[in-house]
Amino acid sequence: MNQSKFSLADVLTALASLAFGFVCFLGANFLNIGNEKVWGMSHITGCVVISVCISALFFSTAYGAKLLKRTSRNFKTCRVWERVLLVLFTLFAVFFATKTTPFPHFFTVEARKSEIIDKLQKSIRKAENMFTEYESYAAKRENLYKHNLQRVATLKNINPPDYTNYGFSGSSGVSDDSQIDTKMFTVHADLFPTNYSDSIAQKGIKEVAANWLHEANSITRRWKRIGIVGVVNDIEKNSNQWLDNLVRLSQVHEFGEEATDFEYAQSFDEVKSNFTIVENPTELAIGFSVLAYVLMLFSWYVTKRNTRAEGAFTTKPYEVIL
Repeated sequence: MNQSKFSLADVLTALASLAFGFVCFLGANFLNIGNEKVWGMSHITGCVVISVCISALFFSTAYGAKLLKRTSRNFKTCRVWERVLLVLFTLFAVFFATKTTPFPHFFTVEARKSEIIDKLQKSIRKAENMFTEYESYAAKRENLYKHNLQRVATLKNINPPDYTNYGFSGSSGVSDDSQIDTKMFTVHADLFPTNYSDSIAQKGIKEVAANWLHEANSITRRWKRIGIVGVVNDIEKNSNQWLDNLVRLSQVHEFGEEATDFEYAQSFDEVKSNFTIVENPTELAIGFSVLAYVLMLFSWYVTKRNTRAEGAFTTKPYEVIL
């Protein structure tokens, strides 16, 4: 009975090669955090290419050795190439198990998972609190401005310059209370313009930030290994951008208003180093490397050599040894 051209053992070899490559993709994704380009390509594309190349190296050498082992002709030549492929496979296995390669680095980062999650969640909470602090700042500023408007209106006959500096008009025929209401509407609109909050379209500064931070917190808490890199890369950049927007809103001052611009102390724990510093392979990394090596060679191991090949390496009864 002819052997199947692609057996279940071959499927195992292919799956083990793909699994090894996928772990290498995750490790390369961690190792290249912060790099927009990997191998001259976009970050993700470059990491995918790395993993595909590694999988291809392992599968081609392991499967090639299996094909050469069961060959039905050119036995001596095939035996030599079979051994060459097995040596190459072993060299690849040893090389990609070293600490500077993506496979063991994935397990190195996994060992730091709790520390990374704690640091990121702290940064996320800090960013979320920024909008609460801004709204508190705006409320205090509005209350102070209203108090000053009422004071100036009350003392307009005693201190006319202040009355004018705050933008009041005694000749407009509009009461001071109405003018105060208008000014309060203006200061509120300046501090909270339409692009600050848009709960319907979810396109306001506040909603965009809240949605991103909610998703980032979910990715971090659940340790989504691909998405976590984006969170690390963008949390500081996005938070600073939102803060800049809030500061610009606070820089609009009303007539006579003496107000300080919004300030908020941003702080971010260093996280990227947890992804980029390489260490010696963990015991788990070594164990999985050995397991992957065995599984990828399983097809070669169970493949039976052609019976005619055995005679190609022995002396025939009728041959004379000189």
